[in-house]
Amino acid sequence: MPFTKYGLRELFLFGFAIPGVIWVGVWALAWFVHPALWSLGAVPLFLTGFNLNFFRDPERPLPGDEFTVVSPADGTVTDVGGKVLDEYLEGEHQGIGIFLSVFDVHVNRAPLDGELEYSRHQDGDYRDARDPECSTLNEAQNLGFKSKWGPKYYIRQITGLIARRIVCPLSVGDPVKRGERFGMLKFGSRTELYFDNAFEVEWKVKVGDKVKGGGTVIAVVKVAGSAAETPENEEAVSA
Repeated sequence: MPFTKYGLRELFLFGFAIPGVIWVGVWALAWFVHPALWSLGAVPLFLTGFNLNFFRDPERPLPGDEFTVVSPADGTVTDVGGKVLDEYLEGEHQGIGIFLSVFDVHVNRAPLDGELEYSRHQDGDYRDARDPECSTLNEAQNLGFKSKWGPKYYIRQITGLIARRIVCPLSVGDPVKRGERFGMLKFGSRTELYFDNAFEVEWKVKVGDKVKGGGTVIAVVKVAGSAAETPENEEAVSA
């Protein structure tokens, strides 16, 4: 199982170094005090297991074609549909919110090909990522991308009650490919994705669905009024 490069420091520190020190203490207590204290060994085992699970970064086959939107995160879909935005994409736009528990993979992936043209870090609170108000009140990294066809999409990496660190190494002008890793949220959080109204969006998921970043098809898009070749258009032309 591969592990994300964004968490190697924490994995070494909390998954091996600190548990190793605790193991030495457990051994000393069990040897010199009482053998029953070996049961304390469950603590370092838990720390190692939790961090190995949290920082995993599995490879996933990329489904569909360039118009197929893959999930930007692992987790549970909390909302799908229209939402009014006041940054980058202003007004009402189609979007999706995904809650990431501490047991989900926390690496974020690009839903479509694009180029980063907007990036702003937002200071804020650390409310539970399931709280509806966390979307506007929590600390977040707001990212605006221009797709290869022109219309834009907007991603928000949002902290949660436990998640206190957002990783996003992208700079304005950087390109991303569909399914490509572009950052991480550490320890329980929320990821949102919104589309320019120039996109026609056909949702493939609903509230409550479990999704996998880079592996689950959450929508299919086409450029409104465009003759861009989607699988449906190709079938119509061949007919």
